[in-house]
Amino acid sequence: MNSLKSLFGNNAKEDAYIKKVLETEDVIISPDTKREVRIPPGQKKINRWPVLHAGRVPKIDLSKWKFTVKGLVKEKKEYTLEEFMSLMGVKVFSDIHCVTSWSKLNNLWEGISTSILKEEVEILPNAEYVMVYADGNFTTNLSLEEFFKEDVLFATHHNGQQLSSKHGYPLRLVVPQLYFWKSAKWVNGVEFMAKDKPGFWERNGYHMHGDPWTEERYSWQNR
Repeated sequence: MNSLKSLFGNNAKEDAYIKKVLETEDVIISPDTKREVRIPPGQKKINRWPVLHAGRVPKIDLSKWKFTVKGLVKEKKEYTLEEFMSLMGVKVFSDIHCVTSWSKLNNLWEGISTSILKEEVEILPNAEYVMVYADGNFTTNLSLEEFFKEDVLFATHHNGQQLSSKHGYPLRLVVPQLYFWKSAKWVNGVEFMAKDKPGFWERNGYHMHGDPWTEERYSWQNR
């Protein structure tokens, strides 16, 4: 069992779970995990998963929780937690790259693919961007191209365990190919938009896009 630690770098139980899932189930493999060099410039590999966010962990009443899809859609739609969790699930194997310069490789996520929203609502032709909303007044912006990539999902589990509150329970967006601030915690809805606008961290000094391989870290680089 301990030999698995050198393979994935998590604890032995998590590594055994990941290995089994990769061998026996359909898993979406994030393209960045196939790179010969998997650590972007300016990053350092770590095995732990740090907890980083502004303010306190929100207390979420799951009985009142709603996921809202609005903006440039033919009809606004809302889901209860049970309804949203009943949508078709996926598993994604990816790396994490945090703008604070750490990278954690070999993560197995489980949850709901963002692409399911293409089937759930009619997105209007002039929509090109999406704003993701979360408890605590957090938001993050993405292009539709980034939002609907195959390896992007609303995660409920990480390495076989339900997400903890400090890591975004009950729902966390995971965008593997961008810096991890784009993977907003405590997500509760999305808005489809014609024009891009900054989210919470983008208004507070971070890049509008956030590609770790070209080190798009800070807002001054937008210019």
